[in-house]
Amino acid sequence: MDLPGKKIVLGLTGGVACYKAAELCRALVKQGAEVQVVMTEAATHFIGAVTMQALSGHPVHIDQWDARIANNMAHIDLTRGADAILIAPCSADFIRKLAHGACDDLLSTLCVARPRGVPLHVAPAMNVEMWDNAATRRNVAQLRADGIRIFGPGAGAQACGEVGLGRMLEPDEILDELVASFQAKVLAGRRVMITAGPTFEAIDPVRGITNLSSGKMGYALARAAREAGADVVLVSGPTTLPTPHGVRRIDVQSAQQMHDAVMAGIEDQHIFIGVAAVADWRVVNASAQKVKKEAGGAPPQLVFEQNIDILAAVAATGSVSGWPYCVGFAAESENLIEYGAVKRARKNVPLLVGNIGPQAFGQDENTVILFDEDGHTVLPTAPKLVLARQIVSEIAKRLERRSLLT
Repeated sequence: MDLPGKKIVLGLTGGVACYKAAELCRALVKQGAEVQVVMTEAATHFIGAVTMQALSGHPVHIDQWDARIANNMAHIDLTRGADAILIAPCSADFIRKLAHGACDDLLSTLCVARPRGVPLHVAPAMNVEMWDNAATRRNVAQLRADGIRIFGPGAGAQACGEVGLGRMLEPDEILDELVASFQAKVLAGRRVMITAGPTFEAIDPVRGITNLSSGKMGYALARAAREAGADVVLVSGPTTLPTPHGVRRIDVQSAQQMHDAVMAGIEDQHIFIGVAAVADWRVVNASAQKVKKEAGGAPPQLVFEQNIDILAAVAATGSVSGWPYCVGFAAESENLIEYGAVKRARKNVPLLVGNIGPQAFGQDENTVILFDEDGHTVLPTAPKLVLARQIVSEIAKRLERRSLLT
């Protein structure tokens, strides 16, 4: 769970996107959060308080004169001890209230009266013209200036039939944003490129050579780096995984395509993390048409040549400037400590992450070893996202130490 013990005040304002708030509330609870729902009167026209009470497990508050609060100060008591306030959906009118400090209902008064250490996040939801309106833009700018984080909005078809910006983000995207808000921004301002997944080397138009990498570790690192405040580009081989929210993804198939995509964008990167399981060889004599199987015939004779070493190529680009900081991954089937140390030295990278590939491919957990010039450190078995956050933290520490030495 990503939010164990976190106390979240979930505010709903009037809008058809309230139906998404039900799924969001359920997702927050599943991630271990304690959710207190507060609704405006307008929100009750789109979803019932009983529904939100059932999903949150707590009574829903709407009226600022609610006598269920012992001292009749719901606007004070509901945020004391809260870890965050999240308004989703947040209407144009409620954005206006927040921008001007209005206190004319329970939710707006609660936001203004929140303790200084309690962050406030909003997920806008409105028509595209309302979002583009100059007054709304001024109010959103004021919210940002006041330290209120804006989640979204997204673009696409709207309930009114129009298309454009203004849609509330999907519940899983808002959840990712909220989880990220609790992570230390140890890579703030950094640009990170990550490769992930397998590569596919064609034999003919319908067959090829690949491997068992699922891409889960690389995608977890992309999410963790983005949570840490980095601008992340993910160069991905074939995989069915969804793109982490806020990450720019470039899809490739072959090792050569991955190399070309990486080298085209590596110049501006601060950090490169090569997680992809890149094929060592490619088929030179790949057929332009499907190779037919002849009865009793001999199998096709494939001719291989070695693919370019992407990590080594990137490391070479930074040999003069020192950027990007290169992190490699090594998947071995045996003798991980011995092979990992040798590979780090051969690749000439400051940090290499090793694991036993057959045990990790496709799994949600992993055990990794970090190799650097001082030796190796074992990170115990954990979910891949947990390990990814630990690896990002280790990278940030090494970058900090390097900056102190230069």
